[in-house]
Parts: sequence; structure tokens; C-alpha cells
Amino acid sequence: MFTPRDQMMAFAGAGGGSGFGLRTAPPVVPESGAILNCTKTHLNAPKRTLTAAIERWCAAKDLAPDLAEDIGSARWFRGFGTMLALGTAAVLMWPNFAPLQAAPLTALDESSIDEFRVQGIRPLSLGADNGRHMTATQAVIPLAAAPERPSIDLTATLGAGDSFPRMLQRAGLASSDIVQVLDMVGGQIKPGTIPPGTRFAIRLGARTSPAQPRPLEELTFRPRFDLALHVKRSGGGLALATNAIAVDTAPMRIRGIVGGSLYRSARAAGAPPSAVQDYLRTIDEHMAFEEIAPGDEFDLVFANRRAASGEQQAGDLIYAGVVRANKPVLQLLRWGKDGAFYSPQGMAEGSQETTGFLGSPVNGRITSNFGARRHPILGYVRMHAGVDFGAGFGAPIYAATDGRVSIAGWHGGHGNYVRLDHGGGIGTGYAHMSRIAVSSGMSVRRGQVIGYVGSTGLSTGPHLHYEMYRNGRTVNPLSMTSITQRATVDPGQLAAFKAKLAQVTAIRANTSR
Repeated sequence: MFTPRDQMMAFAGAGGGSGFGLRTAPPVVPESGAILNCTKTHLNAPKRTLTAAIERWCAAKDLAPDLAEDIGSARWFRGFGTMLALGTAAVLMWPNFAPLQAAPLTALDESSIDEFRVQGIRPLSLGADNGRHMTATQAVIPLAAAPERPSIDLTATLGAGDSFPRMLQRAGLASSDIVQVLDMVGGQIKPGTIPPGTRFAIRLGARTSPAQPRPLEELTFRPRFDLALHVKRSGGGLALATNAIAVDTAPMRIRGIVGGSLYRSARAAGAPPSAVQDYLRTIDEHMAFEEIAPGDEFDLVFANRRAASGEQQAGDLIYAGVVRANKPVLQLLRWGKDGAFYSPQGMAEGSQETTGFLGSPVNGRITSNFGARRHPILGYVRMHAGVDFGAGFGAPIYAATDGRVSIAGWHGGHGNYVRLDHGGGIGTGYAHMSRIAVSSGMSVRRGQVIGYVGSTGLSTGPHLHYEMYRNGRTVNPLSMTSITQRATVDPGQLAAFKAKLAQVTAIRANTSR
């Protein structure tokens, strides 16, 4: 807040400014405006004189002192009185906030009220549509019941786990119509084999009573890619019309670069979801996904089915491959009646088959292991080339695995002896039998009875002497639990496989042929 001295200095600076601020030169007045300026100065002279006198009086009286100084003095009470006077003047000049009187309301008749009601915007907040709608008058006659539509068109989809009859029942078909539809459709396709997702176009006709179900007029659906069925009411009954759709099947090849996701990369290249899933399952059986890095290429060929009506459907996967640096890392072609996938290396080497051996060829415990021992009859140490199982006389002896009988009869110190050839240089021998149940050249299956425990030959009691041969040499039977056999490669099959592989890989990528 300014003190009286500050106010006086401000007044002095405003009046002449001697010692305050900078001096300014008086403006230069053109000679042409001298007379006009003289007239203005003469008229404003009394006003300036009165203003200067009021300013000098206010400065001398000190009407607005600082109330924080000289509290309780006459000067302070004079300033306090000035504050009260100004406050009282402000209260007396307080404006009046009384509401203004609006124009008088116009009386509306009943027709005008109805007009304003239909044009009001309040119904919009309750979901009404806009526009001019007139309310019903006495000329409108209310109906007891709304008339029914002559027909209803529906679209239904068979969901997973749903059945064809239940779907028709939910659509509103009568039980008699459902039975007729099932009988007619059953002659073309089993209703249980209709795939989920099949869409049905249904038309229901007019009914005689609201309490009765609507009769079926038309039912159209496509249970197979190459078959469309149409049920239509004709002459008071339902009739079935079949439409066989011509389907062309051609292989389509999709190839692209692997990005962050093999599945998304294949889908982005245009491969259908079913073909991509078959491709991933096939690759997973021969190669770990971790070995496929971004930048590699996926390569798949599937049977693309095209119907005469324009639809397309992905069929079985034909070829699955992985390419790295323009060189195939993995090539798998569907081959054979079983529909399995084979690589060129696997076909050239032949397929492998692993056959497991029985844990024991006889129900008994081991009494003597494989290795050097003192012979109980001969009395000197010699190689025991098998494993002895103690068992009761006449206990059945089983074939260790599939094979062909190469020896069945007396075999020196082995007594009654059977030897089986299992292929791949592997054979098993069964000695000291009381009776042989097979003959030479006979094929046996694993677990088949080939003889019975006895004590023939160099034997001190009933037991089974069990031997195993690998390439003609005896080995410890307990050291082998399974054998792996490789099938013989047919040169004709191998040549046909390579020709088919070359034909498939010659298809242009992202096209069909």
C-alpha cells in the first residue's frame, strides 16, 4: 500500500516530473493546427484547474492512510471512517436480484396440446424415433390380435455337440415334419455325419391357429461339399431334391518366409487354417520347432477342392517342407495306403520297425546267468551261452517275439530244441524241452506257445535254457530288450516316390495346378 509521501511524489512526477523520471520535450504542433489547439486549451482550462484543486485537497487531508500504521491515532480513525463510508456506499448500491416477470402464458386447447406432445423431444430419451407422428384419434379401431405373417424365413447353424433333430425342433418345426425330414435326408446322408457349422435356410408357412406350429415350406442345406439338399412342400407333402455339385481337386502350393510365428506367417501367405494345422503336426513329428528360425521358408502343398458353385475347401496335406538358404532342410511327402509322410532319406534307407521282447519266455525265476561257469554234469568250467529259468515240468514256453522257426527237434546237449529267426541277424533258442509245439519253417507270433519245459539233453532237472544270437554269435539275452528291423526297399516304390516328389515340388508357389 502506498504511503502519503509516495502519493505526493507520484502527483509531483505526473505534474512536472522535476527530479522524477526523464524530461520529455513538448510535442511539435504544426502551424496549420495552432488555432485549433489554442481553442481546446482554452475550453479545458477550467476542468484542469478543478481537477488539480481536488487532487491537492485529497493529498493534504490524507483520506486513505495505511491502517497498519499508527493504530489508535486520529489519522488511523480518519482512515477507518473512510473505509466504513465506502463500504456503506457499496451496500447501498447493491443490485436487486428479484426474478423478472415473464410474458403471460397462452391458454392452449386440447388439439394444440396434442400437437405439442407429438413434436416434443422428450420421447427421444426413451427410445422413440424422431419425426412427426400424430397420436391416435377416435377414428382408430383397436384390433384384438395382430395378423400373422404368411411365412417366416429363418437361418439356423448346427453347433458343435448339437444334433440335426434338436436344431429343427428349436427352429419351430412340427414333430411330424421333423420325422419326414429325417427319413428323406437319411436316404442320402446320415444325419449324425452333418458337420458342425452347417447352415440351414428354413421357411415356415402360415398356420391355422396360434397354438399350432407352423408347417415347413422349404429347407435348404449343404451336408457335404459336393452335395446340396432341398426339401420343399409340394401337393400337401414334403419332397426332397438332391443337387450333386461338381468338385475339382487340384494341389495348391503355399510358400513364404517364417517370421515371428510360423502359424501366422503361413496364414498371412494365404494358407487355410486346416492346412496350416496339418503342416505343423507333420513337421513336429520329424523336426523340432526350435530349429526353425525367422528367415527360413515354409513350403506346403495341399489338395484344394473347388466346387462348381465357386466355393473352395482345403483337403489333405500332400507335402510339407522347410527351406533354409534356398536348400531344403526337410521334405515330407504323403505316401502309401496308410497316408503317412516319408522323407527321401527314409524311403532310401527303408522303414524301421522296433519289436519288443517278452520279459521272460517262461513263468519262472533265473537260476543261472550268462557267462563262464562250472558245468554241473561235465564238471569243468565252460562258457554258459544262455540264461536258465527254473520252472515246473510241462510249463509252457513262449516265443520272445515274432519270427520263423529255423530248428525244431533234437539238438545234441540241448535236447529238444527250438530256434527262431527274427530277422536282422537276431535269433533265439529254447533248449531242454519236454515237448515241441511248432515245426520247422513255421511262423510264430510273440507270446505264442512253442513248447513245454522238460529236462532233455545235458540237464540235471526241468528248466529252460534260453539263448540269443546276433549274427550267429551268442549274446546275453538280458542285455537286449528290443530289436530294430529295417524293411527292404523296393526300387520301384523308391523311383515312384522320387517322381512324385519332383512333380509336387515343381508346382508354382501360391498357385494351384
